[in-house]
Amino acid sequence: MSKQSSKLSPSLLDGIKVLDLSRILAGPWASQALADFGATVWKIEKPGGGDDTRHWGPPYLSNDGDETTLSAYFVATNRGKHSLCIDFTKEQGQRLIAALAAKADILIENYKVGGLQKYGLDYDSLCAINRGLIYCSITGFGQTGPKAHEAGYDAMIQASGGLMSVTGESEATGGKAQKVGVAVTDLMTGMYATTGILAALNYRQATGDGQHIDLSLLDTQIAMLANQGMNYLVSGHIPQRHGNGHPNIVPYQSFSCDDGELLLAVGNDAQFSKACQVLGLDALVNDERFKTNSSRVKHRNRLIPKLAKAFLSASVQHWLRLLKQAGVPCGPVNNIEQALNEPQVKQRNMVFEMVAENSQKIPQIANPLKFSNVDLSYQLPPPVLGGSTQVVLSDELGLSEAEIAALKIQGVIT
Repeated sequence: MSKQSSKLSPSLLDGIKVLDLSRILAGPWASQALADFGATVWKIEKPGGGDDTRHWGPPYLSNDGDETTLSAYFVATNRGKHSLCIDFTKEQGQRLIAALAAKADILIENYKVGGLQKYGLDYDSLCAINRGLIYCSITGFGQTGPKAHEAGYDAMIQASGGLMSVTGESEATGGKAQKVGVAVTDLMTGMYATTGILAALNYRQATGDGQHIDLSLLDTQIAMLANQGMNYLVSGHIPQRHGNGHPNIVPYQSFSCDDGELLLAVGNDAQFSKACQVLGLDALVNDERFKTNSSRVKHRNRLIPKLAKAFLSASVQHWLRLLKQAGVPCGPVNNIEQALNEPQVKQRNMVFEMVAENSQKIPQIANPLKFSNVDLSYQLPPPVLGGSTQVVLSDELGLSEAEIAALKIQGVIT
């Protein structure tokens, strides 16, 4: 069980209020991180269906054997939030959102460029009533440029942003471009949103001014090409796929053993020498083709088969034990069940449970950040649809029971 936030000290974002108009993954990933830091998050959902990811299953959580409306996907990215069902296509709904924005520090949205302007919920409109509002817009391609008005989705951005071209088995072996097994572009965009918002909070502390953050999936994907993007800019050569191999380091890849796979991560020449000694391939150390990393990269197709043959002679655990004793970085190729049950993962409290109001247990994967003076805040489980609509409108906006009842009758809220 992961620790709860301390009652003796304020949370990292104590008093910060987030109005979350985003859906799916990138925006909700950012607002969940802010909730973990202790911010109050009002998640605005459409009446009737809510965030699309509520229905992205199976699997769904079960309670006493019966499936609930909480999909595993939704649960992964929406803890710590208050769900409000408000229809802002209606004028009264727009007024409610604007009133909440007036009280918020941060607003996150991922509608198409200009999509909220017709409702009076764009940055210029809301900045006029809240000078300090930090308004983060997440789109596929950004607020400017020839594709600004097009929708963008993680897989298509992985494709067009170059990531798929360097993911998967090599073209020489017949491999095709592959997307990553999780929506890494969405997730990294969510992380950039979080860091940008925190930077903007510091700027506001100094100036009193909020600002509009323009963040796109494509820009994020281009930025996260990292060394692969720079490999091209420096050399002029288009990076190719190397399967589980590394474009700049050899040997740095997975190898099959007689009962599974391991990942060998040789980072320097000394580690290569030690790995060869473990594998009984001492002669390779003095071979001019393999003495340095640059020569190993050049001659990888001659080196890797020799290593691969040696690894096939024993088990994963056999080689892991010997390599670790020799100080060579390596690890097993785990499936997700094995990864989540690793003793290190358990000791670091990366998997824990939350309990809903109906006593339903909700498994969670923790935020990886650990601070010395305050624990992260895991106070609220992923919300039921519209579970906080009435209490937030009453407590924050001062609406009476009669006013809330009228809004329900008119279909503005649920």
